[in-house]
Amino acid sequence: MIEESFDTRTLAKMTFALERVCEKALNGETHPVRKRVASQIIKCARSGKTTLDELMAAGQTAIARLRRSPNGLVQREAASRGARDRVRDAAAFSAARTYAGPRLGK
Repeated sequence: MIEESFDTRTLAKMTFALERVCEKALNGETHPVRKRVASQIIKCARSGKTTLDELMAAGQTAIARLRRSPNGLVQREAASRGARDRVRDAAAFSAARTYAGPRLGK
């Protein structure tokens, strides 16, 4: 599980980066987009880059790649929002959301 791989502070920064990047992205609330962003953030953190700026940059890179992809996951999702359009959390971060420590960004 991801919770076992990172300390609570890093998990909180990862969650904050996911939320911030996805709230500004086209279709950022959909599960496939959040999953891609979360995957890049996890990859970044596993490589030892755990500052908030580095994690957010990884998420933004994932969004940029989605926009450039020829089949455009973003474009497909716009056409088929249906039941998935309100998915709020990437499965990888479900436990991290329960972190009750100080809020980042305040």
